[in-house]
Amino acid sequence: MQHPKIIALVGMAGSGKGTCTTFISETYHIPVVHFGNMVYEEVERRGLDIVKHEREVREDMRRQEGLTVLAKRAAKRAQEFLDKGEKTVVLDGLYSWSEYKYLKEAFGDDIQVIAVVAPRKLRYARAASRQDARRKYTAEQVEKRDIEEIENLEKGGPIAMADYTILNDTTPDAMLGSLRSVLNNLDL
Repeated sequence: MQHPKIIALVGMAGSGKGTCTTFISETYHIPVVHFGNMVYEEVERRGLDIVKHEREVREDMRRQEGLTVLAKRAAKRAQEFLDKGEKTVVLDGLYSWSEYKYLKEAFGDDIQVIAVVAPRKLRYARAASRQDARRKYTAEQVEKRDIEEIENLEKGGPIAMADYTILNDTTPDAMLGSLRSVLNNLDL
């Protein structure tokens, strides 16, 4: 397989996307564009609490700028890295079916999507135990977020259409071993 220009990580909250992103960035020295951080930046710009208002702001961004707003911003940031000579950029947190279609059209075969999946109750426990207060959610908050993302964003589409799927139901080391295998297959 040819070395991809873009690696997009997809998955529900608490699946392990962040751990995978950090591993790729630190191990392979690949820059990362975080979809969630673009929303967090907007929430903070508006002076709101991230946990309470993340969804509201994300949905408002999509109402104002269209369903592909985050994909467009991420593609622009990724292209800036590529134009500076980076060979690969990681997109962390591709959310919706519309974003997936936009990025596939923009990058074609130069994008590879990796889904990170984990059992629901395990994801909820992980989200509740996060150290970063901006990303710490109760089980009830994560469940509500899951339902909203599935119903309103069609988040399941990118996960179902991923080029690779990593099951994260045991240890971080096991998940990262699976990720290493995928990255070796991608010739990183």
